[in-house]
Amino acid sequence: MNKQDTVYLKLQDKIDGFQFNAQVADVFENMIQRSVPGYGLLLDMIAVLTKKYAQQATNCYDLGCSLGASTLRIRQNLPRDCTVIGIDNSAAMVERCKQNVERDHSQASIDIRLQDLQDTIIENASVVVMNFTLQFIPDEDRPVILKQIADGLNKGGILILSEKVSFEDTRRQNLMTELHHEFKRHQGYSDLEIAQKRTSLENVLVSNTMEEHTERLKDAGFSTVELCVSCLNFVSFIAIK
Repeated sequence: MNKQDTVYLKLQDKIDGFQFNAQVADVFENMIQRSVPGYGLLLDMIAVLTKKYAQQATNCYDLGCSLGASTLRIRQNLPRDCTVIGIDNSAAMVERCKQNVERDHSQASIDIRLQDLQDTIIENASVVVMNFTLQFIPDEDRPVILKQIADGLNKGGILILSEKVSFEDTRRQNLMTELHHEFKRHQGYSDLEIAQKRTSLENVLVSNTMEEHTERLKDAGFSTVELCVSCLNFVSFIAIK
């Protein structure tokens, strides 16, 4: 059941930093659909790109798998002899993800792990997905993680990296923020919910520019980096080794 997100509906005396706890896990599907413009298209593209780039007898990773929406898109488009590995460091998310994937009977093997992605060894991989996960990792650790992913990918393998991005131009940044808030209002969020959610994410979600992402991906060892989905300040890159 897609429960309505009411996490920030009431005025809170103290707003803690955003966490992927049980309260968020219970409403996460509704939260991300109503908060991330273009999310449905991104899931469709993950299916398309997995079908094109997945290689026989390889591993495919979903780093930050949350409830398993992208994990299932990967699994449903893999050859039978592949394995999809979902990684998340939230016990609440992993518990619900396991429940969700149990209802799926696709041919590829699946393994959902409670684990920090920094501790995950990427090996024999042809597809790696990171949906809005890197932005929650300390900025100084991001280049190392991207390098580990690139090293663990087979030649011709891909990373699909989705992130909320920032812009150096102040006017453009303000416009994209304003339009994102309008999108959330259109989805039924109140100004109070928008303001409190934004406060909870300060210093927790730290975004990079598209130029920074592109440079880091190339430095990590990817030969091709292209923008494949873009809506307001939410983008997805395909990086090919």
